[in-house]
Amino acid sequence: MLTAGSRVLFTGDSITDAARDRANERHLGGGYAMIAAALHRARHPERGVTFGNRGISGRRVRDLRAAWDEETVAPRPDVVSVLIGVNDTMRRYRRGEPTTVEEFERDYRDIVGRAAEFAGTVVLVEPFLTPVSEEQRAWRDDLDPKIAVVHKVAADHATLLVRADTLFTARAATTGPEYWCPDGVHPTPAGHALLAEEWLRVVEYDG
Repeated sequence: MLTAGSRVLFTGDSITDAARDRANERHLGGGYAMIAAALHRARHPERGVTFGNRGISGRRVRDLRAAWDEETVAPRPDVVSVLIGVNDTMRRYRRGEPTTVEEFERDYRDIVGRAAEFAGTVVLVEPFLTPVSEEQRAWRDDLDPKIAVVHKVAADHATLLVRADTLFTARAATTGPEYWCPDGVHPTPAGHALLAEEWLRVVEYDG
């Protein structure tokens, strides 16, 4: 549960960024981070929880690690939420720039371990993919082992885990993938709302 006065920091790639105004530290973008924050503040105004967003479009886990001290350690939030990994997969296929599972685990363990040193709660969100083409279906060979790393690190550090890939895969089976992520990667407004609701459920009830 998010306790009174908690400071929450979301970080990750474009899914978290969601076109936020980076010149305005209070701007949360137009995605799941904003929706989760708005819902929580509407439901629990008495708690005075504050939310920040440091997501930056295009980032891979190595980029997050390089900026970790300045963007995440320095403000020392009470809750750190991380969603990263799909660009590590996508760049292998689109640009020929792979991130091996070993590299991903090294960098992911580093940022989560450092977050766990100061944050009372760390929330790890599975990177996700709802393939809309045969090309993207092949990406699962790269992404699935990275999701397994997220699970392993979550267990090792006793973090909260938002099973976003599991959730989107199940929903896409009944509606079709485009309803949630028209390009297979970036959520629609409904997709962001679905992720925000699941994030809040995990943080409020599993935490």
